[in-house]
Amino acid sequence: MYVNSGYLHNSRVPFKETKKALRILSAGTYQLHTWPKLPTWRPRGRVDWQLVYVAAGVGHFILDGKDVAVPAGNMVLYQPKQEQHYYFLGADHSQYWFVHFTGRQVKNILKRCGIPLDGYIIRTGLSYEYEDLFRKMRDELTECAWGYEEVLTYYLRELLITMNRRIHDEIPKVTGFVQDEIDHAKNYFREHYNEDISIEAYSASRNMSTSWFSRCFRSAVGESPMRFILLLRIRNAQVLLETTDGTVSEIARIVGYENPMYFSCLFRKEKGVSPLKYRKAFRAGLREPDPASGT
Repeated sequence: MYVNSGYLHNSRVPFKETKKALRILSAGTYQLHTWPKLPTWRPRGRVDWQLVYVAAGVGHFILDGKDVAVPAGNMVLYQPKQEQHYYFLGADHSQYWFVHFTGRQVKNILKRCGIPLDGYIIRTGLSYEYEDLFRKMRDELTECAWGYEEVLTYYLRELLITMNRRIHDEIPKVTGFVQDEIDHAKNYFREHYNEDISIEAYSASRNMSTSWFSRCFRSAVGESPMRFILLLRIRNAQVLLETTDGTVSEIARIVGYENPMYFSCLFRKEKGVSPLKYRKAFRAGLREPDPASGT
């Protein structure tokens, strides 16, 4: 078994925070390989909140008297004083992350982030984003560097926001390895959108076929990789047209097009007006130029 946890002020005694809006008390992870079973039973619960993320394998949670198998890709939220009864089996090669938190505004923060409070299980999908944020909270609690309590609240809020986006995303979800690859691609495209990007070359560099990558990207993002890049270029061209006096040719090159005529055609197709007319309309105070008016 592997365990790695951090605790506020190195104290394992939970408490209820009544003055601060949010405070993180502990965070960490358990991985089962050799131990046959790792049970937890707190009949009266705890005075703080607990969020458990099943990252691998299966967690077995006794909820309302029923033994519920919760597979990886789900989180379980315990409110203060709720009975906590769950166990993990070594045979399942399980791993889970947890965080304990308290504060006078916890319930409002959770509601604002769209986290349901009328049940236990939250279907979030698998993502290394979650693990990374749990890991960061654990490390802050372990190192206790200057300002760590404030940093902890930022990480937990980011975790809740990330959960909200995954829970309420209307686009079909992909999970685990695939989601991480899509996130990597989006970040790469954002950083290199003005370069000559080949989807075939990018896919090969990540050991994926072009068709498989493109299909997964469209499923997760709602558009093809090339259109994602196109929209990045057009949005940044808009900013340059609005905030600089650069020529269309200069702006075209900045956002990745050597041929200004081709750039102008793409811009007109997306925005309904040419780049110069877009600039003129914007500076005249029309935030959204009307294509039908010719402005």
